[in-house]
Amino acid sequence: MAVYTDITDEELGGLLADYDLGAATGFKGVAEGIENSNFLLETETGRYFLTVYEKRVDPADLPFFLGLMQHLAQHGFPCATPIADRQGRLLKTLRGKPCAVVSYLTGLSVRRPSAAHCREAGMSLAWLHQAGEGFAMRRANDLGQAAWAPLFSTLKDPAEALKPGLAATIEADLQRLAAGWPAGLPEGTIHADYFPDNVFFQSGSFVAAFDFYFACTDTFAYDIAVALNAWCFEADGSFNITAARQLVAGYESRRPLSGAERAALPVLAHGAAMRFFLTRLADWRATPAGALVKPKDPLEYERKLAVHRSSPDLVLFGSPA
Repeated sequence: MAVYTDITDEELGGLLADYDLGAATGFKGVAEGIENSNFLLETETGRYFLTVYEKRVDPADLPFFLGLMQHLAQHGFPCATPIADRQGRLLKTLRGKPCAVVSYLTGLSVRRPSAAHCREAGMSLAWLHQAGEGFAMRRANDLGQAAWAPLFSTLKDPAEALKPGLAATIEADLQRLAAGWPAGLPEGTIHADYFPDNVFFQSGSFVAAFDFYFACTDTFAYDIAVALNAWCFEADGSFNITAARQLVAGYESRRPLSGAERAALPVLAHGAAMRFFLTRLADWRATPAGALVKPKDPLEYERKLAVHRSSPDLVLFGSPA
């Protein structure tokens, strides 16, 4: 369970005294998420989530994340929305750690997205990009292309232990990505973690998105590439071209891609796979035996890297004919 900080009844009551949410009627930890402590909070006025931000989250980034969620909600995008206290503050403190109360969302994430789900995902991602226009704050992508080689320099031995010969393969990939990484593409605020478990559906339709704690300022097409990797690979490691075509078509139903954006999708998808391989490998190495939170398997993204390496133009089939 992703609960690293215990909250007493007295601490919760003290927090709620600053809000117009009424008294707590229910409070329990929830298993979703691996970065922070999350609680389902029920009060006299409804249901909410309380998130306590743990050590992996830089407190300096929280005004960006919470401000973005508020901005998106104010511009009509359905997402988890921070609740302000009576003083208008979105960010609070519990046990010396930053925390926030956010709206409760209803819906279900899909474990095996269909092509129709992928179309909805693409449409909603474009909607998010459009709703983010005018958001004044910026945050560099600290897990972008420039960060990958320095990160991997600390992970060569774990990579080799995971699969003999992998370290040299990743080194070659990193050199290829650095040489071919595109510049000058349209950019703005992106989600950067638009996975199926961060999106809710009802009756097959998109209803909300959440977990904006990797959001940053970067190219829109990179966000599409992250989604292509997350939504369009089958359990056996094959790339579902039909699903990819639907995801891109759904995106373009709201925001058409430029020729340069479409042409950049192969290298961006390769790079997005590298980003998640590296962070999963780092988590895999760092998680102690017996930990309650199980790290995600880096080999899933190693297999996706292999697909992009052997078929670099594959994701172009995801574009409408």
